[in-house]
Amino acid sequence: MAKKGNMIKIKLVKSLIGSSEAQRRVVRGLGLSKKDQIVEHADSATILGMVNKVPHLVEIVK
Repeated sequence: MAKKGNMIKIKLVKSLIGSSEAQRRVVRGLGLSKKDQIVEHADSATILGMVNKVPHLVEIVK
């Protein structure tokens, strides 16, 4: 498990309407389901790779 300092917050900033099924699966895998929802994940290469797959739908917030 990551330390508290190694956590990032990810926010869903755009609706999934019109997005492909693959993009929906990535967003769902991040634990996001509703617009403006924020989840916290460990700062790992896996999570950052998922964010890079859908940069137009999510953003990293401080």
